[in-house]
Parts: sequence; C-alpha cells; structure tokens
Amino acid sequence: MSTKAACFFVLVCATAPLSAFAAADGPRLGKPATPEEIAAWNLTVFPDGKGLPPGHGSSIEGKAVYEHHCAACHGSNGLGGSAEELAGAKHSLTDAHPDKTIGTYWPTATTLFDFVRRSMPPAAPGSLSNDQTYAVCAYLLTLNAIIAESAEMNALALPQVKMPNREGFIRMDVAK
Repeated sequence: MSTKAACFFVLVCATAPLSAFAAADGPRLGKPATPEEIAAWNLTVFPDGKGLPPGHGSSIEGKAVYEHHCAACHGSNGLGGSAEELAGAKHSLTDAHPDKTIGTYWPTATTLFDFVRRSMPPAAPGSLSNDQTYAVCAYLLTLNAIIAESAEMNALALPQVKMPNREGFIRMDVAK
C-alpha cells in the first residue's frame, strides 16, 4: 500500500466513529431552543415599519432610560464614551474624519428601534420593554435634532421620521 493510501485509510478509520456519533447525536453544544425562545428573538422590523410592536415613548421618558441603561457606555447626551458616539456629529460622512452618529449615518428610524431592541444594553440585550425602546429612540432622535422633543414615537410615527441619510443606502426589499 502506498504512503498516500495508508494515510487515507488511517484518516477514514480514525474519523468514522466521530462522524457516526455526530450524525446520530449532533455536536452536543447547548440545548435546543424552545418555541418561546425562538419567538422572543424572531423579531424583524422593516424600514416601512412592518414588524414594529405596540407601544410608545417620548424623549423625556427616553432620557431617563438612556441615563440608566446607555450613558455608561455611550456617554452623557450620546457624545461617546467606551462605545461610539450617538449624537453631536461635527463632521459629515463625506469629511476626512466622518462622524457616524444616528443623525449622520442611520438610514431609517425603524432600524434604530430594531437595533436597540435586539442588542441593547449589551449585558442584557432585549431587556428593554417596547415602551422603553420607543422612548430611548425618541430621545436619541431628539439629541440628533431629527424630531422635536415633544414628539411621541410609536409604530405609526417612527416609520414617518425622515432621517438625514435616508438616501445613503441601497435598499433591498426582502419583505415581498
């Protein structure tokens, strides 16, 4: 038997029990997700607002949520800290050193809602209620001078917000 054939034979013999085990039992990592766990993460919000949940929040309410859950990383008034700045851009995206804040970068306010709901705060993603998420979005949109401080955000109002960079991305309609 050639050296090449011998190496192949050894490889097949050594991995055969492993592949049979993996096929029968899987890799034994974690545990299967329950339908409830899947439903909790199966939340998609589209640019047109499809998928937004019921709820509402104002900038004033959002400031308290922000200070409690966000300011430690994103800084006072969203000006940056250990995490990126969210407001207060001094440079546009076309400047040599652009500021990628909510006001200069994000194309839709619904994307902001979706990101905050799924990912924030980092130590407990998905822990904010719908009302808290709408409120913190309202606060962040106010900090970026996109909506008035008195505006209330909800499933009808949020998709109507005209973001400054709304034409800065190529849209793909995956909801059809």
